[in-house]
Amino acid sequence: MSCSSPKSTDSNQPIDTPSLLPQVVINTRPVERAAPLTRHLQAAGMSVIDMPMLTLQPRSTTDNDMILMRQWLAGEYQALVIVSPTAAASGLAIWQLLERERQANGATDKAVEGIEDSLGVLVAPSHLIAVGEATAAVLNEVKLPFASYQVLQPAIANNEGMLSMPEIDSLQAGDKLLVWRGLGGRRLLVDTLQARGVHIDSIAWYERKIPVDAMAQYQQWLQDFDSQNAIGGITISQQAKPIVIVSSGTAFEHWQSIVQATKTLNLAAENQAMSVNVTLELSDFAYVVLGERLANMVAEQHLSYWRVEDLAPETILAAINTTSL
Repeated sequence: MSCSSPKSTDSNQPIDTPSLLPQVVINTRPVERAAPLTRHLQAAGMSVIDMPMLTLQPRSTTDNDMILMRQWLAGEYQALVIVSPTAAASGLAIWQLLERERQANGATDKAVEGIEDSLGVLVAPSHLIAVGEATAAVLNEVKLPFASYQVLQPAIANNEGMLSMPEIDSLQAGDKLLVWRGLGGRRLLVDTLQARGVHIDSIAWYERKIPVDAMAQYQQWLQDFDSQNAIGGITISQQAKPIVIVSSGTAFEHWQSIVQATKTLNLAAENQAMSVNVTLELSDFAYVVLGERLANMVAEQHLSYWRVEDLAPETILAAINTTSL
């Protein structure tokens, strides 16, 4: 696990938490992946609000997806990159389905026979590269009678870490890589390898959407946050900036849209002499962000942020703790 040196667009604004109130942290990770981080931060004495900015929705498996899976099983790819636990679970299910199909049909295809050391043993036809511990765990902990494959991981769980792996770094023109993923993302890896002439195919097992209740959840939190500060006699300027944990560009775009839409609604209500809650700007929050691409996104808007290179709870806590130095 690693945590880069904290970076901020405004190092002259340290975040000093008032002694009477715990540090507020908003965890925007999807529900399926938020719990370990939330528990870890709560155990450290922080007030954590789960506010997912992404929901993962399965996509129907297409005929083309099945073609790509069969090509992979036939040994046509040098490596398979799996970018998330959801992608790993979805892809593994189809892999097992195709293996059962092969056994049921008594396959005689020599290309397939060459991949299987013996009937009933699930053997990977290429390098398996999992991005992150949770993704690797899905593949390593699967309950199969027989499985024979090694799951590789980059030293740092991001695009840069994958590009430095020998199994990826050695790919050259004419080689093929398959990616299991969600819709969108991982452009640095794809762009860099395609520039070398590597052929890349991908299967999007799921898509990321904004949760239907995200706006209402944010507005309710904002009202509670304002009320709590009022009870404690603390103004917004005295309150430590809430810290928002963001792990993808899509999640940040959703967060940005909700904060700005709420501001617009509150301004409209104020103009009509209606009672409104406090309004916060994007800059009223500090951010813990994953990787270079996301750090650049928040830096372009002159927001305070701390960049991490993986999403391990210990890494994120270490980044947050630097804000009080």
